[in-house]
Amino acid sequence: MDDTTPKSTYEFLADDPDFNVKPIMISLIIGAFFAILNETLLNIALTTLMEQFNITAPIVQWMVTGFMLVMGILIPVSALLLQSFSTRQMFIGTMSVFTIGTLICSLAPNFGVLLTGRLLQAVGTGLLIPIIFNTFLLIFPPERRGAVMGIVGMVIMFAPAVGPTLSGIIVEHLGWRFLFITVIPFALFSIAFGWRYLKNVGEVTKPKVDFFSIFLSTVGFGGVVLGFSFAGEGEAGFLQPHVYLLILAGVASLVLFTFRQLKLEDPLLDVRVFRYPMFTLAVALFIIVMMSMFSSEIILPMFMQGPLELTPATAGLILLPGALLNGLLSPVMGKLFDKFGPRLLMIPATGILAVTMFSLSQVSVDTSIVRIIISYLLLMLSISAVMMPAQTNGLNQLPKKLYPHGTAIMNTLQPVAGAVGVAVFISILTARREMYLTNAENPASESAISQSMVAGVELVYFIAFGVAVLGFIVSLFVKRATPEDIQPAAVE
Repeated sequence: MDDTTPKSTYEFLADDPDFNVKPIMISLIIGAFFAILNETLLNIALTTLMEQFNITAPIVQWMVTGFMLVMGILIPVSALLLQSFSTRQMFIGTMSVFTIGTLICSLAPNFGVLLTGRLLQAVGTGLLIPIIFNTFLLIFPPERRGAVMGIVGMVIMFAPAVGPTLSGIIVEHLGWRFLFITVIPFALFSIAFGWRYLKNVGEVTKPKVDFFSIFLSTVGFGGVVLGFSFAGEGEAGFLQPHVYLLILAGVASLVLFTFRQLKLEDPLLDVRVFRYPMFTLAVALFIIVMMSMFSSEIILPMFMQGPLELTPATAGLILLPGALLNGLLSPVMGKLFDKFGPRLLMIPATGILAVTMFSLSQVSVDTSIVRIIISYLLLMLSISAVMMPAQTNGLNQLPKKLYPHGTAIMNTLQPVAGAVGVAVFISILTARREMYLTNAENPASESAISQSMVAGVELVYFIAFGVAVLGFIVSLFVKRATPEDIQPAAVE
C-alpha cells in the first residue's frame, strides 16, 4: 500500500460513500486503548517493584513521574510531527516505539532497564492521542464529531478505570512482568491492522524546525510537570528549593516560548489558537475538570483509607463505578453534543460539579460509603458531560491548519493539569492537617490524626467548590462553535 494521501471530491472523507472510515477508527482506537490502559496498569504494582528491585518509594515513583514528564515534553512537539509525517507513518512509528518499550519492560533485569522501557512507552502514549484527535478532526465534519470524540473519550476514561483492577489480578496470579507481556500481542495486532487498513488523511507540509522553540518547550513544560510532581511528594511542598526553582524555570521558559511562537512563520505550537474564544473557554473548562478528577482520584482514597479505615482494595472498588460510568457515558454525551450543542450539557454539568464539590467539603469520620459512591458518580457524570464536549467544541472553531496545534495544546494540558492539581490540593491538605494537629490537645492520638485528615479534605473540597463555581460561570459563555473555513452542513 502506498503512503499517499487519498484524494476525494468531498471536504471530509466521512462524507465520501466510497471511503470506509471504520478500519481507520478501529486501528486508532485499539492502539489508544492499550496505550492508555498502560498508564494506570502499573500503579498497583509499584510496591511489588520496590521489593523485586530493592528500591525505595521515591525511586519507584519515577515510573509514574517519568511517564508524565515525557508526555509533558513530547506532546507539544506533536504538532510539528503531525505536519512532518503521514498518518500511517506516525501511527505505525508511534505504536512500534510503544511496543518496543513494552517488550523491554517485560524482560527488564534491573530497574534502570525497566524505567527505560517505561519512558519509551510514554513516548508512544504521548504521541498517539494527538494523532487520533487530529485524524478524526480531518475525517469527520463538525456536526458528527461529538459522537466520534465520545467514543475516544470512552476509551480514554474506560482504560484507566479498569487498569488498577486488571493489574491487581495479573500481579497476584501471574506476576508483574505479565503486565507488559499481556499488552504485547494487542499492540502487535494494532500495528498489523493499521499497516493493512489505515489510510493517510491531511497534508504533509514539512514545516521548518525551530530547535530553540523545542528547547524552550522542553524546559517549560518539563519544568512545570516535574516541579509540581515533586511538590506533591515532599513534606515541605512548594518550599523545597528544587521544586520552586523548577517551576520558576518552567514558567519563564513558557513565557519566552509563547513570545517566540508569535514571531515565527512556522511556530512549533501556534498559540494563536487562543484568539478563538470557544477554544479558550474549552481550555479553561478542561483544566478545571482535569484538576477535579486527578485530585479526587488521589484525595478520596487517602480519606477512605484514613478516617474511614477502609482497605486499599475496598477504596478502589468504591471508585470503580464512577470511573466506569464516566467511560460508558462519554459516547452518549458525544451524541447529545451533536444534537443539542454544548450549553445544554455543560451548564447543568458544571452546576452538578459545584454541588458535588460542596457536598464533599462537608465530610466527617461518620460519612457513609454510599455517600462517597454517589458523590463520585456525580463527579464523573459531570466530567463526562464537560470534558469531551468542551474539547470537541473548542477544536471545532479552529481552521484546519490549526488542528495539530489545537490538539497538541489540549493534550499537553492533561499531564500538566494533573500534576498541578494534585500538587496544589495535596499541599493544601498537608498544610491544613499540620495546622489542626498543632492546635490539638493530643496531636498523637488516633482521633486527632483522623480529624486532621477530615479538616484537610474539607478545605480542599471547599476550594475545589470555588473552582467549580468558576467553571459554571465560564460555561454560561459557551456556544456552539462554527469553523471559519468550513461551510456548515445544509439543513434539510
